[in-house]
Amino acid sequence: MERLRDALRHERSEITLDVAALEVASLEFPGLDFDASIFRLGHIAEQIGSQLRTNSSGLDFINATNQLLFDTLQFRGNEENYYDPRNSCLNSVLIRTTGIPILLAVVYIEIARRFSRPVYGVGLPGHFIVTYEDSEVRYWVDPFHGGRILSFADCCALAKETAGVDLRTNPAVLAPVNKQQILVRMLSNLKAIYMRGQAFAKARQVLDLLIEAMPEYAEEYRHRGLIHLRQQNHRAAKTDLETYLRLEPDSPEREQVEKQLLLIERWKAGLN
Repeated sequence: MERLRDALRHERSEITLDVAALEVASLEFPGLDFDASIFRLGHIAEQIGSQLRTNSSGLDFINATNQLLFDTLQFRGNEENYYDPRNSCLNSVLIRTTGIPILLAVVYIEIARRFSRPVYGVGLPGHFIVTYEDSEVRYWVDPFHGGRILSFADCCALAKETAGVDLRTNPAVLAPVNKQQILVRMLSNLKAIYMRGQAFAKARQVLDLLIEAMPEYAEEYRHRGLIHLRQQNHRAAKTDLETYLRLEPDSPEREQVEKQLLLIERWKAGLN
């Protein structure tokens, strides 16, 4: 996990996004073959490259990428089984050609990187897309929906539909996000999936990484503290819950967290 930790700690880390994403996937697939996934990405890029000329435009690149990924290889968003953890793992997405928005975006970004094309992630509320942006043009592309090219109005409609957010009052949401932010969002998605599926040991691994990346973000300490409680790691739970209250003293969850801390103190008293 050292490469992932480096990418999470340092915004300018030289660790590439595909490698860091595979480190994330190894939480679900211990011992996975990184080289096979890197080879698969490279092979897809080679096929796209065979359709491009040296002076191909940004739109040419998007059309060639969309044709291969979504028409030929049938990459698609997994709407039927969205919370399957495999949808959040790059190795599995490359094999099964289906995943959640951010992982399909990672595939798109990493193919573009192999051509030094300016494609970046965009973290819409409740959705994730990519943007192709150079000094002359800007296109928004939705890999989850077949690579559909979006207008600003389309982006506004997506944000409204998925999260009830009006982008017209906050267009900064459409700004590109960096590799570190993408990885944090990937881990946050995986945490939610593991919590939903009560895979608490895996959720705790993800939370360890998130806390390392964002040590001042209170909510992750509360989540990890609750997992420690479930696993009867009472001392670790006490530390995390106290840290949460220190970082978030006015939290609406304060009363509930204090009750949990009181139960831990009673447990400790019972050991004496």
